[in-house]
Amino acid sequence: MRLRHIEVIQALLQTGHLGTAAEWLQLPVAEVEATLRDAELQLGFMLFASVRGRLQATREALELRDGITRVYDTLEPVQRLASSLKHYQAPPLRIICTPPLAQQLLPQSIAALRRRHPDAPCTLLSQPTRDIVQSLLLRDSDLGLSLHDPEHSDIQCQMIAQGKLQLLAPHGWLQPRQKYISVQDLAGQSLVGLDGHDPLSPAFDHKLAALRPAPVIQIRVQTHQMMRAMVEAGEGLAIVDPFTASGAKDGGLDVCPVSPAIPICLYALSLNGTATSPTLQSLLELITEQAEALLGH
Repeated sequence: MRLRHIEVIQALLQTGHLGTAAEWLQLPVAEVEATLRDAELQLGFMLFASVRGRLQATREALELRDGITRVYDTLEPVQRLASSLKHYQAPPLRIICTPPLAQQLLPQSIAALRRRHPDAPCTLLSQPTRDIVQSLLLRDSDLGLSLHDPEHSDIQCQMIAQGKLQLLAPHGWLQPRQKYISVQDLAGQSLVGLDGHDPLSPAFDHKLAALRPAPVIQIRVQTHQMMRAMVEAGEGLAIVDPFTASGAKDGGLDVCPVSPAIPICLYALSLNGTATSPTLQSLLELITEQAEALLGH
């Protein structure tokens, strides 16, 4: 089968109608029908039968479906790249960040970049730091953003902003104008915990473990964003990174840093020896500006 055959068969499997498939492929109905007949002629069996005005896949077509879908899926990245090259000569910026940075910081920074460079294509992903490192090593990404230094010999790590761990509490839990919360004040409090190791706050976890009475942790979640959501649902207090805490006060929560302060750094990660394009450098500057604005510097 040719690629045109696969495109037509996939479209018909999805739509079950010649006219709709033709609109999808932006081809005349007669051409779609002719391509289907040519595919059936080459294969030696029917792929679709007309049933009550729709095309119903035959047993043979259903058996081919998974293989056809896999081939069709591999074409989509090539088509997207070809489209971007047609309109913009530079390759897309491939940015990958940890989940806390995917909520506000990166979207706002990309939006600012697009205002400067409307035709600059971007690909955005959200992954844990270990997967960011792997993506950079495989050259699948150009820039990583993390709140954790992976300390990898092949990864260049640049600190571009710094904040502090923050307490999230239901509205009214903190005293008016209270500027910070002491670790000692968390003794016996109901906290939302993390399920698994958090690279951001091992020292803080040690302080919590020493409190008497110990904080009560009955709910554990996977991410700081989920911790914030549980506080919003009234399930206790949470200690989160400053980017997750950003905007929480406007959302109705009490927010303040923990004392003694526990610094949290924003790192830009890249593969050693790779050149930084002007557009990527511009994005880094915008990310730094947005980070400082979100952190209130």
